[in-house]
Amino acid sequence: MRLVLLHGIGSRRQLWRPVLPALEAHFDVLALDFPGFGAAPSGDGADVPWFADWVEDLAGGPCHVAGSSMGGGVALELGRRGFARSVTAFSPIGFWGPLSRRWCQVSVTGARVLARSFRPALPGLSGTRAGRVALYGLFFGHPTRVDPAEGVDDAAALAAAPGFAAARAAFAHHRFGDPGALPGIPVTIAWGSRDAILPAYQARRARRILPSARHERLPGCGHLPFADDPAGTARLIRETAGFTA
Repeated sequence: MRLVLLHGIGSRRQLWRPVLPALEAHFDVLALDFPGFGAAPSGDGADVPWFADWVEDLAGGPCHVAGSSMGGGVALELGRRGFARSVTAFSPIGFWGPLSRRWCQVSVTGARVLARSFRPALPGLSGTRAGRVALYGLFFGHPTRVDPAEGVDDAAALAAAPGFAAARAAFAHHRFGDPGALPGIPVTIAWGSRDAILPAYQARRARRILPSARHERLPGCGHLPFADDPAGTARLIRETAGFTA
């Protein structure tokens, strides 16, 4: 049974490292780099529908899908189309208003500028607790738990991503709509209580728009909850797909 994992803007497939052991025991896992991010070259598009088209072509058939942030928005689009067998979306984009969408764009851009400006100093900063709080506190509820070397690699990927600007601009045109088109598949939407990029009040909007979905609060977790709570986030994906063990 295939599970496709989709990262957010500026990230890469390695985002899912903390949860892979718990998922690979149940699924044929395919963690993807979106075009223009990680190790993937840029593509011809950068908005949610284009990324969803790309995933459909690559996945080769219906599958379970989990996504984070921008990837969560793509996962919901795949569910809306009837392509996904189940959807687990962590802090998905598209449940924002104009101000919160703009905050998301500004905050991730600021993180990219920081990563570029301090790139030579990243290894030294990441090696200290205070440095990890400064570098990664925007994304993680517990930034001191981030592996120093992996954090540097993730920051470098954010700094270098050629698809970043186009994807960020496309946010202005994306808002989740047409909830009635989501077929009767399992859907879980989870939000970290310490999410500083897409604050957790957006979870209330998601609950109003998709009342039939399972909505979960992740205590103490940030925007990227996988390092904050690997066991809990992996469990949500498994349970949404129908595995209770």
